[in-house]
Amino acid sequence: MNIKKFNTIPEMLPIKAIVKETDTIWTFVFDAKVDGWELGSKPGQFVMMWIPGFDEKPFSIARDDGKEFWLTIAKVGPATEKLFTFKVGQYVGIRGPYGTSYTFKKGDHLALLAGGYGAAPLYNVALHAAKLGCKIEFIAGARNKDLLLYRERVKKLGGGKMAGKVKYHACTNDGSEGFAGFNTVYLEELLKKDKTINKILTCGPEVMMKKAAELGVKYKRESQVSIERYMKCGFGVCGQCCIDDTGLRACKDGTIFDGKTALKFKEFGIYHRDSVGMKKAW
Repeated sequence: MNIKKFNTIPEMLPIKAIVKETDTIWTFVFDAKVDGWELGSKPGQFVMMWIPGFDEKPFSIARDDGKEFWLTIAKVGPATEKLFTFKVGQYVGIRGPYGTSYTFKKGDHLALLAGGYGAAPLYNVALHAAKLGCKIEFIAGARNKDLLLYRERVKKLGGGKMAGKVKYHACTNDGSEGFAGFNTVYLEELLKKDKTINKILTCGPEVMMKKAAELGVKYKRESQVSIERYMKCGFGVCGQCCIDDTGLRACKDGTIFDGKTALKFKEFGIYHRDSVGMKKAW
């Protein structure tokens, strides 16, 4: 059977299931292989979702095990408000996967630093890294305990053969669960104590990721960050997501960048551009 693994035309897929993580964050589940089509993504990649008759938007992949894939989506604007009216069985268009991916290998000791719903794509990393037997410190940050996404799923990865190798660390601004304060502060303490951590993989607010990349330089650990920009095409043609003064496209040359490379971007952690190119501070 001829399997299509990369598409520039949306594949129409029915929503298989919807999981309501919070009132405003839902996970949409799809089959990853249907009728000669296969997503075949790597951790850190994203897809473009077409909401028929309305709009198309990029979303990070929260899980792809070859059987089904998950998109964990926050209701933050007109497109996602429309999507949240959809029911199981309704169709959306999916094209991709696009972008670069996080890199890790057997024997790595990973610090996965997640801010807010950055926990979802990093869960996909944890899922694949656990299969390789990597040791994982999953450090999740949120304003309060009710916003800690994927907590139980990550903890479940630490069972069985991975007992003691996958650890979940909660950090909340209000101290309602785990460490009281920013997860970057907790990360630094962990880096000081455990010199076997060799890679920092992060996804979430850009200010947080910039601090993580700086900690990587300070403590001589490799870091990888996920830089998202306003995207229209998703595969490098339109130039909408170019990073200032570099010509690099977040959709094709990223979204995953080496932390040292990202720290050279003048806009990293400082500003981004909206749909008409105006600068917007983070």
